[in-house]
Amino acid sequence: MTSASIEDKPAGQFQATRWSMVLAARERRTPEGEAALGWLCERYWQPLRTWARARGLTPEDAEDLVQSFFEQAVAGGLVGSADASRGRFRSYLLGCLEHHWTDLRRRSSAQKRGGGAAMVSLETGAEGGPVSHIAGGRTPEQEYDRAWACAVLERASMRLVGECDADGHGGRYAVLRVFLDGDRGELPLADAAAQLGLSLPALKSTVHRLRQRMGEMVREEIRETVQASADVEVELQELFRALRS
Repeated sequence: MTSASIEDKPAGQFQATRWSMVLAARERRTPEGEAALGWLCERYWQPLRTWARARGLTPEDAEDLVQSFFEQAVAGGLVGSADASRGRFRSYLLGCLEHHWTDLRRRSSAQKRGGGAAMVSLETGAEGGPVSHIAGGRTPEQEYDRAWACAVLERASMRLVGECDADGHGGRYAVLRVFLDGDRGELPLADAAAQLGLSLPALKSTVHRLRQRMGEMVREEIRETVQASADVEVELQELFRALRS
């Protein structure tokens, strides 16, 4: 099932999402469930790497940790253990990564004690810095949530650019983007309208529609990663909270 087919369903009806497809694959692994897991993991690469860096891992070790974790995940290491009671993929995935990191460190320590070749170093390094030195005093979990929120907004924005600049309107989004978050910057509405060849009322209507569409796209991105429709608004509030932290 593609994201387009999900979005084309009637409003108000909560269809299968990537996360619910992963959960459905618990009983018997399916290509659809595995594909959905891979799709989700791709979108959480940067947030998980951000968490690892916030825990003090060097950039190289953070990359290695997330890479080995995803290799295990797409090979079936997560599908079989997915818990439907944990409705948010975001929270579930971070918990799995923490367990994976702990396991690698334990195995690495055992190999060192046994005199064998040590696994890749996953201890905190000087370049990563201690957890207490995170900018703004945020915890690694808060860093993860913030990176997740930024990634959701970035994906929604990229989709909005495609829609806004379609049908021969290339460059329109570049003019209008300063109005989408309520911050007009130094560009007056009248100047933007003149640049786009629109009347002032038409420009205001366009900005209003774009803001609405941006909100819809953010919800669509979130909807793929939760188990129930009620979780969408909860996650949306978490997104705003993460951006304010």
